[in-house]
Amino acid sequence: MLMQERAARRLRLFEIALMTGLAVFLASGALALQTGDQLADRVVRLHVLANSDSEEDQALKLLVRDAVLAQAEAILRQSSSRAEAEERLAGQLPALEQTARETIAANGYDYDVSAQLTDMAFPTREYESFTLPAGNYLALRVVIGQGAGRNWWCVVFPPLCTAASGDVPAAALAAGLTEDQVGLITESEGYVLKSKAVEFWQSLRERWD
Repeated sequence: MLMQERAARRLRLFEIALMTGLAVFLASGALALQTGDQLADRVVRLHVLANSDSEEDQALKLLVRDAVLAQAEAILRQSSSRAEAEERLAGQLPALEQTARETIAANGYDYDVSAQLTDMAFPTREYESFTLPAGNYLALRVVIGQGAGRNWWCVVFPPLCTAASGDVPAAALAAGLTEDQVGLITESEGYVLKSKAVEFWQSLRERWD
């Protein structure tokens, strides 16, 4: 009888610990999701789609990426907010598209190309020095030809694509991100758990919508 009571007590303690852990997991996920939503409102992604998955088209994609990224970062150099970045990019879409078209032609191709600003859903993405949680982000989207090949994406505002590893936090703060948002994208410790919790909450939100 005594052994059964001890076993039952251990089971209850285990259940309490499990529920506590689950509560912490969900709470951290809810907080990270809120921070991620606020983060998405301050970031502009760059999304480049290749014509196809052929080796030649994928190489061309990277050349177009480099040309558009350099021009976009020059355009956004004086921007201090996403709203300002969006306004500057919107006014320069024809010029960015022309740069992509000239790069394509200079490399012997005649693919059509389009550049637009659009809201897109992105999965969690890990880069060398930072990680962006899944969510809906404003993107500068460049489509080469059929746009049927593997894509490439990064962050054009703040200029995190080309920032050195140690410069990422400073670049993010200068663009108006909060310390919590910078911590979410740069702190590797515990991020996997946070991202899983964020994905869980996002799946629930999609079911409710």
